Amino acid sequence: MTEATAPSDGPLTGVRVVELAGIGPGPFAAMLLADLGADVVRVDRPGGPGLGIDPARDITNRNKRSVVVDLKTADGVKHVLDLAERADILIEGYRPGVAERLGVGPEDCRARNPRLVYGRMTGWGQEGPLADRAGHDIGYIAVTGALGMTGEPGRPPVAPANLLGDYAGGSLYLVVGVLAALHHARATGAGQVVDAAIVDGTAHLTSMIHGMLAAGAWQDRRGANLLDGGCPYYGTYETADGGHMAVGALEPRFYAEFLRLLDLTELAGAHADVTRWPELRAKAAERFASRTRDDWTAVFEGTDACVAPVLSLREAPHHPHLAARSTFTDHAGITQPAPAPRFSATPATVRTGPARPGADTEDVARDWGVPGLVSPPSNPQRKASS
Repeated sequence: MTEATAPSDGPLTGVRVVELAGIGPGPFAAMLLADLGADVVRVDRPGGPGLGIDPARDITNRNKRSVVVDLKTADGVKHVLDLAERADILIEGYRPGVAERLGVGPEDCRARNPRLVYGRMTGWGQEGPLADRAGHDIGYIAVTGALGMTGEPGRPPVAPANLLGDYAGGSLYLVVGVLAALHHARATGAGQVVDAAIVDGTAHLTSMIHGMLAAGAWQDRRGANLLDGGCPYYGTYETADGGHMAVGALEPRFYAEFLRLLDLTELAGAHADVTRWPELRAKAAERFASRTRDDWTAVFEGTDACVAPVLSLREAPHHPHLAARSTFTDHAGITQPAPAPRFSATPATVRTGPARPGADTEDVARDWGVPGLVSPPSNPQRKASS
C-alpha cells in the first residue's frame, strides 16, 4: 500500500470524500476532512482550477489524492457517479444548477447512493435573489454586517483577508454540516443535501454581537465598541520600530497589570469611564511608541496583562508558545499550519503533501473499485457546456 493510501489514525479514518475541484472554501473544507483522516479524492478538471499557484505548494490540497476527470464528457460524468456511489460525502462549489446540468447533481448522485451526504459550498446559497450572481468573500461579509465592524471610524472598513467569509463562514460551516449529516446518514441510512452559504455562516458568526446590540451594549457603528478597536485597552499600538502590540486587557485585574507595566497607574479609573478613553489611548500610544516591539514583548512576557506582539506570517511559526505546541509543521519543505483541533486517541497529521492533479488515478481506481478511471475513454462525445 502506498503512502497516499496507508491508513491514518485520524478520527475520520474510513470516511470517503469526493471533492469536485474548485477554489477557496471548498478545497479548504476538504483539506480539513483530509487532515482528520478521511480519504479525500479531489476530482480535478483538465487544465486545473486556474488559481495560478504551483500545485506542489497548494497546502489546501494536502492529505488528498487527485484524479483528472472531464465532466463535460459522458465518461467523465460516469466516473464521478461511480465515485459518488462509493463515497460517504461529496463536496462541490459550483453556482446553483451547474452540477445538475453536468449530470452530477444531488439527485443524480443520490440515485446511485441514497446514503450520500451532498455538500454544496457557495457564497449566496442555493436560492435567493443573488444565488446566481458571482461573488467573493468581501462581498459576502459586506452584506452580513460583519465587514462593517472592521476598521477605524471615519475610514473605510478593513478587509480581513478571506478568513472571515470563505473559511470561517464558509468552510467551517460546510464541515460541521456534512459531518452532522453523516452522523444522521449512519443512524438512518438516508443522506441529504447540505446547503452551506458563506452569507449564512458569516451572519451566524455575529450572533453574540447581535445579542449585545439588542441589549444596548453595542453601537451599530465602527470603532465605538469594546471589541472593535473603539476601546483603548482592546486594540493595537505602534512601537518605536514600526511594529505593533496587541492589547486585550478587558477584565479589571488584567487592565491593572497592563497599566502597571506601562507605568500608567494613574489611569486606573479610565477603564469604566468612556470620557477618559481618548486620554488613555493617547498616553498608551505614547508609551508604546517609546520602545521597540521586542522591548515591549519582553516587558509583558509572563504576565496576565493580555498583551502580545503582532507577528507576520513568517514570524508566527517561531513564536515560543506556537513552537512548543508544534502549531506549525514542516512537510516536504513547506512550513504550514498543523492539523487542528487535536485528538487524544486519534491524532491528525500531515501525511502527504499537496495532491498533484491526476497523480493518484491508478491508486484511486484500485482502492475505490473504479477501474474505468484508467481505461481509455469509450465515448468521446462531449456533453453540452455548463
